[in-house]
Amino acid sequence: MTKLLGEDSGLDRTDWARIRAMTDEEIERNAMDDPDNPLITDCDFENAVIIRPPRKESIHLRVDADVLAWFRANGPGHLTYMNSVLRKWYETKSRQQRTA
Repeated sequence: MTKLLGEDSGLDRTDWARIRAMTDEEIERNAMDDPDNPLITDCDFENAVIIRPPRKESIHLRVDADVLAWFRANGPGHLTYMNSVLRKWYETKSRQQRTA
């Protein structure tokens, strides 16, 4: 049997048997009634802007063990998180240099 996203991960308390037993109509009705899931229309995309992320480059980087442990402790995606912290620092410093 195919597992649903998050099923058997031990991270949630979802009643997967109830979810599997729902019909498509029940799922659609529940989605439409969910205030946290508003209907998306074409006008929602009228002013949308596509932003392409910068190209990533693979490097070898040595970091202090405690720094790496802290990022790893924040869970999966720690390298992406490290990149976002570095990007924010870079953007802040770049902005400061432009205004100096």
